[in-house]
Amino acid sequence: MKVVCVPAGWSRAELQQLVYFQRGFDITKAQQKPGDIPVISSSGVTSFHNEAKAQGPGIVIGRKGTLGSIHFTERAYWPHDTTLWSKEIHGNNARFVYYYLHLFDFQHLDVGNANPTLNRNHIHKLEIAIPPKSIQDAIATVLGAYDDLIATNQRRIALLEDAARSLYHEWFVHLRFPGHESVPVKDGVPEGWLSLTLGDVCDAVGGGTPSTARPEYWGGDVTWVTPTDVTRNDCLVLLDSEKKITEAGLANSSAKLVPPETILMTSRASIGFFALMDKPACTNQGFISVLPKQDSARMFLLFNLLGRVEEMIGLATGATFKELSKKTFRALPVLWPTDALLKLYEDKTYPLIQQVRLIKKQNQELTKARDLLLPKLMSGQLDVSGIPLPEVVAA
Repeated sequence: MKVVCVPAGWSRAELQQLVYFQRGFDITKAQQKPGDIPVISSSGVTSFHNEAKAQGPGIVIGRKGTLGSIHFTERAYWPHDTTLWSKEIHGNNARFVYYYLHLFDFQHLDVGNANPTLNRNHIHKLEIAIPPKSIQDAIATVLGAYDDLIATNQRRIALLEDAARSLYHEWFVHLRFPGHESVPVKDGVPEGWLSLTLGDVCDAVGGGTPSTARPEYWGGDVTWVTPTDVTRNDCLVLLDSEKKITEAGLANSSAKLVPPETILMTSRASIGFFALMDKPACTNQGFISVLPKQDSARMFLLFNLLGRVEEMIGLATGATFKELSKKTFRALPVLWPTDALLKLYEDKTYPLIQQVRLIKKQNQELTKARDLLLPKLMSGQLDVSGIPLPEVVAA
């Protein structure tokens, strides 16, 4: 980024006049002791320790590995050796500094060979324009309001998913379902429940990848989900896939289009990550797509499988990477409740997933709005005093 025009009252400077970075501190997993101090690596908070090396608020940039990633913390923390951390912000607003750094593409400053590496001496010399502290504070307040609302929504999502998970455990693990007092239980099986396999109650569908040598198979309108889409997602609802394929790509591969609300489960390498989508989708070969044979069993199956991830990982095979086969998946036993109880659980929990989806979409819109505002505020193109703060929307 090159500063062409400096707004009135702003100062032309180098980045080191806004924030001075220091290399982080090495610490191994074995050296870490129980505590609540976050250890921040290039990929974010990776663990906790009982000792801090820096006081918050702080900004951390990925120096090696996830080069250029930017993290902010209000707390005391341990910046890992794979990062650069803000040793001095010269009286500037720390949250403003964090947002300002998002203007830069640090990838082009990579000085590593096999492993990407960021040199602090290179970023310190970057040309910038610094606004007065009062404007910094105002910009940080506006952008921070967006991030605070996004974080609040993420907590709401976690509570909704936890509510559905807790109800599953109450009813189907502890067997304290409605009316359980009057239902006889023999050998751990309530009367009316069945001992079945997953193959009895759902269809397991695989995926595939169209030939990458055929450009006409790519860039279409068909949602094509990869494990990366799901593992980097932050809840059970997935709004979209990064990549799309064409109808020709779908027809000429082993990918199968499955209906909305199919349970998408990763089954290769990273096993046991789940997603639901509100539209038809297909996946690559790293998935088992689970289609319940009765719609009222979807939520039961989802939370049953969520509780069996370690079991499925233990059954996976493979030399290069572990994979759970569809055959093994179908053979897994399941204690199957009555239709009435399945429907009651579905009726109570599916609305929670719908709320999660609505809140997730709100966060998507908030993120877009914040990302549009950020460069305009940081360049002085927009007067921060005229920007309203975002408001909470009821789910």
